[in-house]
Amino acid sequence: MEFLSYLNLLNKDMVFLLEKRVELLLAIEKLGSISLASKSINISYDIAFDTLMTINNLCPSTVVEISEDVQKASLSGYGKNLLLSYIFVQKEYQRFLESSQEINKIDIGFFKSIQRIAMQISARNQIQGDIEHIEKRKINSSIFINLKSGYSISSNITNSSLHSLKLKNDDSVVILFKSSSVILAKESSSNISIKNKLQGKIIKIITEEVDSEILLDIGEDTIVAAITTEEVKSMKLKIGDILNAFIKPSDIMIGK
Repeated sequence: MEFLSYLNLLNKDMVFLLEKRVELLLAIEKLGSISLASKSINISYDIAFDTLMTINNLCPSTVVEISEDVQKASLSGYGKNLLLSYIFVQKEYQRFLESSQEINKIDIGFFKSIQRIAMQISARNQIQGDIEHIEKRKINSSIFINLKSGYSISSNITNSSLHSLKLKNDDSVVILFKSSSVILAKESSSNISIKNKLQGKIIKIITEEVDSEILLDIGEDTIVAAITTEEVKSMKLKIGDILNAFIKPSDIMIGK
């Protein structure tokens, strides 16, 4: 496992030196121009200028000296020492991580879980699973995933996505689908030909004037379905009811 360190320096409990800001300071030191420095790290001139003002405002001494015509810029003595200190601390921190014997004792799976928890995604349903089988066709591929609850679910994705995600059998992935993509039925219906079928017990119903959410326990996983309040009434849904949930393979996204 490889660890990379990225330091944020704080002044008066406020972050003032981020990795991107360090890039900007290095570019200023090398090029001596806000315009050239901003172009070299692919940010706009306005963002670069505002960033330099923020850094100067948060430090006890001027970090970047800017000419009156705001075209030229250079690091002050304080700024140079600040940058050197940052680089020194970052190298020492990285060396500490690389030499730490405790790293070998860390379960890599924990980092996968942390990564998933940190994901900010609008899809209401996010479930971990393992790829069982991949059926590759000319344009799209079908990915069959085993869930902790014991169900197998399939997702249709493009071959381009398959390649970019580098998916293969036994990979641990996260399936994502919107609550509005879940179709509920009290019993199997011959006119529902959707491939993915899950069965679960209603554990919670959240009802508003127009829309409602149904939470289903499907074993070791829970899914959420969004339906209208009128449908809740017409189906006479209540806590404890057993429902079938259908999700189209094309509505299921995969994250890794």
